[in-house]
Amino acid sequence: MPPPLILSGDIGGTKTHLAVFTMKGDDLVPVFERTYRSRDFAGLPAVLSAMLEERPMEVAAATFGIAGPIVGYKSKLTNLGWDVDGQEVADCLKLKHVGLLNDLEAMAYGALRLHDDERVVLQKGKRQERRTIAVIAAGTGLGEAGLLWDGRRYIAIPTEGGHTDFGPRNELEIELLRFLLGRHKRVSYERIVCGPGLKSTYEFFRQRSAVPEPEWLTAELASGDPAAAISRAGLSGKDAACREALELFVSLYGAETGNLALKMLATGGVFVGGGIAPKVLPLIQQGSFMHSFVFKGRYQPLLEQMPVEVVLNEKAALIGAAHYAQIFEMQ
Repeated sequence: MPPPLILSGDIGGTKTHLAVFTMKGDDLVPVFERTYRSRDFAGLPAVLSAMLEERPMEVAAATFGIAGPIVGYKSKLTNLGWDVDGQEVADCLKLKHVGLLNDLEAMAYGALRLHDDERVVLQKGKRQERRTIAVIAAGTGLGEAGLLWDGRRYIAIPTEGGHTDFGPRNELEIELLRFLLGRHKRVSYERIVCGPGLKSTYEFFRQRSAVPEPEWLTAELASGDPAAAISRAGLSGKDAACREALELFVSLYGAETGNLALKMLATGGVFVGGGIAPKVLPLIQQGSFMHSFVFKGRYQPLLEQMPVEVVLNEKAALIGAAHYAQIFEMQ
């Protein structure tokens, strides 16, 4: 008899990643993977139907990491609008039950399975075994979670911490807050530390600048992913406003990562995931991220002891969802 199949998903506002794994001992071995544009479908069951039409299969268990809070076996994606009903998804797959996780819960479980070459150390620190771990990830939005040791294994703790109020630290950030309050009734960290937030921060610096936006940048911003265009121009130094926006973005990312580490008392370590960090890693490694991370007054010595690592494996959430299915859905 062939080994059972585990379906996992990383369901975001931009893309829906699906993967199928088999088990070899405790290892998860991928056998199939597809990525779909989320906005091309009415909901998750429609995506799953498209996958099953392409690759008919029976799965033994399934878990999905979703970019939104899970309440009562249901979720509404924060940056897409899909309503995900766990029972509808289970019925689509002919299962009694499926796992629904916040996407950062899934990434947290995936962090437990990272290989050494799938992470970059920003601060070695002194890891305390079986202590709480913090996980943060900026992408389309800003996700935050934790991992708590329950005496046998790590259990992921979902949060919506990215939506907490933005706290400016200096006059420049107060000015940024005023700029954003002109657009939003309330400003959270997610309004800044995510892809759309980087674009807003760039527009703030462009408004402050006496230099008009160059035509080549206008074209790049209009033709694809604005955050990616700003990142490229900022890293290369081709545009000063992009560089300033990226530098402040990295600094605020570090500051909020430190905030999360304090709230979680993450002496077991901190993982920085998501799609943005690996792309701007050279700037993150220059120091402003970690300076902001540890710059917490009397608690700086504590933060300096916490290991901090950037997750390079973009499939960490997929692997984490499969990990959850293997541990909890196949029992």
